[in-house]
Amino acid sequence: MGQQQLLLVILVTIIVGIATVVAINTFSSASDSANIDSVRQDMVAFASSAVGYYMKPEMLGGGGGDFSGLTFIRVAFPADSYANSNTTAVNSNGVYSFPAPGATDSTFVLTAHPASRIEGPVSATATASTPITVTITPSGLDASSWSE
Repeated sequence: MGQQQLLLVILVTIIVGIATVVAINTFSSASDSANIDSVRQDMVAFASSAVGYYMKPEMLGGGGGDFSGLTFIRVAFPADSYANSNTTAVNSNGVYSFPAPGATDSTFVLTAHPASRIEGPVSATATASTPITVTITPSGLDASSWSE
């Protein structure tokens, strides 16, 4: 090969390498964004179920006007495992938890640790560098309380 052809091969190799790095970074950020969106959707679904529990009479397995007794299992939250008296749930999107509400609590805070922000394996004790929190009230999510 001539010197010009070798230079062209090296140039093409460098361009392909740069394109590969850019593609990997783009895919990684899109994957993280998709995970955050899934976690938010899980939180909205749980909030909706929690409000249903709050409104359902105690005779039918609900809270009868309060959140006491609420667990992830009681509202059929889809999880791979549960912990802490079923107030912590783990699924492929992340780890979710809330403090067990008492009979006088009219609100509680749901905290989520997205899998994309957890260093190491996702487990009931795993925590994210930046969790997502939202306050749940008897009328649903308090939209002004979302925080990351």
